[in-house]
Amino acid sequence: MAWALGLGAVAVLAVFYEVVPLFMGSSVTPVSASQPALSSASRVTATPRGKTSSKKVRAENLDPTLQLKLLASSEQTTYEGSGRNIFVSQAEDIVIPKLIAKGHTDDPNPGPQGPPPVPPPPPIPLKFFGFASRPGEPKKIFLSKDQDVFIAGEGEIVDRRYKVVHISGTSVEIQDLVGSGPPQNIPLTPS
Repeated sequence: MAWALGLGAVAVLAVFYEVVPLFMGSSVTPVSASQPALSSASRVTATPRGKTSSKKVRAENLDPTLQLKLLASSEQTTYEGSGRNIFVSQAEDIVIPKLIAKGHTDDPNPGPQGPPPVPPPPPIPLKFFGFASRPGEPKKIFLSKDQDVFIAGEGEIVDRRYKVVHISGTSVEIQDLVGSGPPQNIPLTPS
C-alpha cells in the first residue's frame, strides 16, 4: 500500500512539472532579437557531460553574415582517407595463398569414375503359350498377362506397350516400348 502512495506522488509531481509551464506562458525570446551578436572572442564551447574533448564545438550563431575566416579555414581541410578512391568501382586485390603441399583425397586409388552401370530392363510379364495359323495368313501367337489373353502377329502392339518383333517356332521376341530396352525373348511355355 505504501509503495502505491509513493508511486502516485511521483506521478502527480511529473504531471505538475509538465503542465505548469504551459499555463505560465513562454518567456523564451529569440537570441538575435534580445541580445547583440556574440563576437568571435566570446564564443561558448560545449563538451559532452563527463567527457573532455580536444575538439571545441562552437555555439550556433544566428547572425546571417558570411564569415570569411571560417570559410577559409574549412577550405584548408584536406581529405585524409584510407587511400582507397571512393569514386572508382573496383574491388580490392585479393591475395590467394600459394599451395604448400599436395591435397589428399579420401580414396588414394580411385577407380574409373564413370556413370553407374545401367540396370537391366524389367522382364516382360507376358507368357507365350501358343500359335494360331491358317493357310495363307501370317503367323499369330497367343500371349497372356494375368487373366487377359492377346492374339498378335509380327509388328503388332500388345497391351499398348509391347511390340512383337519376331515370331519363331520356340520363342517370340518382344520389345517394351515404354521401357525402351532391347527386345527380349519369351520362350514357348508348355501347357
